[in-house]
Amino acid sequence: MRILPLLALLLLTACAPVAGPSSPPVAPPTPPQSSASADDVTCAARGGTIRPVCRMQRPACVVAYEDAGKACTDGDQCEGRCVVLTGDGSKGGVCEADSDPCGCTTELIGGVPRSICVD
Repeated sequence: MRILPLLALLLLTACAPVAGPSSPPVAPPTPPQSSASADDVTCAARGGTIRPVCRMQRPACVVAYEDAGKACTDGDQCEGRCVVLTGDGSKGGVCEADSDPCGCTTELIGGVPRSICVD
């Protein structure tokens, strides 16, 4: 009967946390630069703005297209892609609004719909 309390004590001490080396401190994030970078200047020259895109919210140059909303059946008829807003694409599509690649879209290529999701 004396073995049972000893066994319980051994089990409890085996589960106790062991102190290990401490992890190095994490550096605070770098604040954004106040001066415009080369990417900002290039993006602005194209008429775009740098903004966070997709699920990861990574900065990208997003350019608004002048032909946004124009009827189309293929991306060759647009600055960007020809996308289907509703239905199956049998009635055609419209030129997309901007160069933001994120989300799910149905693109018309030669009148044939092709769905794609970019995260």
